[in-house]
Amino acid sequence: MKDKRHSGFRDAHSDRSSAEQVPDTAQTRDPAYRLAFLDQDFLMRDDLRPARLQLELLKPEIILNERGIESTVVLFGGSRIPNPVNRKNARTRTLAGLSEYYDEAREFAKRMTEKSMSFECREYVVATGGGPGIMEAGNRGAADAGGISIGLNIVLPLELAPNEYVTPGLCFNFHYFALRKMHFLMRARAIGCFPGGYGTMDELFETLTLMQMGHMKRVPLLLFSEKFWKSVVNFNALADAGTINPEDLELFRFVETADQAVEAIEGWYSGQV
Repeated sequence: MKDKRHSGFRDAHSDRSSAEQVPDTAQTRDPAYRLAFLDQDFLMRDDLRPARLQLELLKPEIILNERGIESTVVLFGGSRIPNPVNRKNARTRTLAGLSEYYDEAREFAKRMTEKSMSFECREYVVATGGGPGIMEAGNRGAADAGGISIGLNIVLPLELAPNEYVTPGLCFNFHYFALRKMHFLMRARAIGCFPGGYGTMDELFETLTLMQMGHMKRVPLLLFSEKFWKSVVNFNALADAGTINPEDLELFRFVETADQAVEAIEGWYSGQV
C-alpha cells in the first residue's frame, strides 16, 4: 500500500520502477549499485539485524492499525493437539486425550469472535500462532462465527504454511521469536493458554513474567486443563520455595471449558475479578 501522505520528494515506488530500467553496464550489474531497500543480500547482512528487527515490529503494527484492530484475545497452545476427528492418529495416548481441548479452543474462539463482531471486529479479535493444533482450532472458531482472526506464524522446519482458517491479510510471518511474542501481547485483552510444549511454555512464562514485573497490564490469563498444567508445572512449589510471591499465583486461573473462560473474561471486565 502506498503512503498516502503528500511529499515533495520522489517516492520509492517510482525509483524502484526506474531502477528496473537502467542500462546493463559493469557498474549497474555490481551489487553496490542496487538501491539499498531493494538489495536483499544487503538487508540480510549480520550488521543489518537491527533494521530487520525494526521491520518485523513495524509491518504487523502498521497493518493492524490500518485495519483498526484495537485489542485481541490470544490463544496459546500446542501444535500437536489433534482435532478429535483425527485423535486416533495422535502420537501418544495423552495427546489423544487432550484432543477435547481442540473443540474447547474452537468454541472459545467462536464465542470471542461473536463478541468481536459486536465491536465491528476492532476489539477482542482472536489471535493465534497461525499453525496447526490449538492454533488451527482458534482460527477455525473465528471462521465459524463469520469473523476475522490473526495468525502470527514463524518460519519453522516442520510448519511450512499457515492453517487455512487465518484471515488473509492478517497472517504474518516472523523470523524473530521475540518480535512475534511482542505482537501476541501488545494488544492482548485476554489470553487462553491450552496444553502445549516448549513453545507454549515459553509464551506462558513470558506473559507471567511481564505481568509479575509490571511491564504489562494484567489481563485475564486462563489456563485450560488444571490437570495438565499442575502435572507439568508445580506452581505452588515455586511459592513455597519463595522464588515467587504467593500473590503471583493470582496472575492466572484454571478453566476447563469455553463457557468458563468466557465467564471469567466477562467477570473481569465487569469488575468481578
